[in-house]
Amino acid sequence: MWGCIQFSFYTSFNLSTSYKRPFFFSTSTTVSTTASITGLRVVVAGASGKAGQSVMKELMSNLKRFDVVALARSDSAGKPVYQEMASAGATIETVNFCNSGALTARLSGADVVISCLLPLQKVESENLVDVAHQAGVGCLVPNFWGSVIPPRGVMGARDLREDLLDRCKRLYLPYTIIDVGMWYQASLPPPFNAGPPIGYTFVGNGDMPTAMIDKNDIGPYVARIITDPRTLNRSVLAYSEVATQRAVAEEVKAVTGKEEPRDSLSAAELEARIAELNSLIAFDPTDIGLFVQLSMYQYGYTNYVRGDNTPEHAKYLGYLDAKALYPDVKCKSLREFIQEVVAGKRDHHIYVGRDPRRAHAQGISIV
Repeated sequence: MWGCIQFSFYTSFNLSTSYKRPFFFSTSTTVSTTASITGLRVVVAGASGKAGQSVMKELMSNLKRFDVVALARSDSAGKPVYQEMASAGATIETVNFCNSGALTARLSGADVVISCLLPLQKVESENLVDVAHQAGVGCLVPNFWGSVIPPRGVMGARDLREDLLDRCKRLYLPYTIIDVGMWYQASLPPPFNAGPPIGYTFVGNGDMPTAMIDKNDIGPYVARIITDPRTLNRSVLAYSEVATQRAVAEEVKAVTGKEEPRDSLSAAELEARIAELNSLIAFDPTDIGLFVQLSMYQYGYTNYVRGDNTPEHAKYLGYLDAKALYPDVKCKSLREFIQEVVAGKRDHHIYVGRDPRRAHAQGISIV
């Protein structure tokens, strides 16, 4: 169902397998966030996706500090996105994420493995966790990259991610969770909208605050997080600012001088659509398109009805705040981002022309 054969977890692993503690994680109680680290081997799965490209760009900007490897399927390694990474100094290695033996060879010697695979790539993501344990990887960053959401029962895609975190914990695999809130790119109203419709559809009165970030600012945060001992076995919220849907619309109006029309949904209408999609998925759980639709509406529900995606809720859930950890990291403001988009200085489009069914079938990361 998920693209490769599932094997039994309980008979495949020896919990006594020792893991390699990342050499940059000192046992000292004194933490230095500016210490010089050289030769950190970082392996990125799903590097061609939107989050993956942001991460790769930042890592490749400091090749004296990072030895960067991007894993690609054999039929994707020749694509321009990977060729550009190779030209920038990254090593491109081909791999079948369902082949444990081949994947072990690719992960051996890695200090950090970063996953930007799709949540729907369930078996591939599970195998990445298992093999990271077998290979003695120092730290795994699983494929979260989303809003702050309580662990279970709010969003199906989040539950898949939490399953991966549970898998890490069962293996005592060192990990770091990174969530980034809503992307600016998915939050603008028409005619500048470039992402899923629920991102710019007003839910209720549009006054629920939510943490946001420019996707291009994900990489700089990640480069700091993976070299910081305080983040080992912790969750981190890396965001730029907190804004409401109404505030986004007002910022667009301030730049363009006109108010753009917008769609709206009541909380009750949103809940009804979620219930309807859940019923359809129960009838056909293999329909990837339905799952993606459900995820989009559940994002709207968690962000704009429940209001989960805030620094305050993140703190309650045990997250570290990246703004507090790295006050010197300068993120693009929402206003500056909107000004660049309106002026035509910024290609802010995401997921244009991407079919989630095809992406899943081919193992393509769109995150």
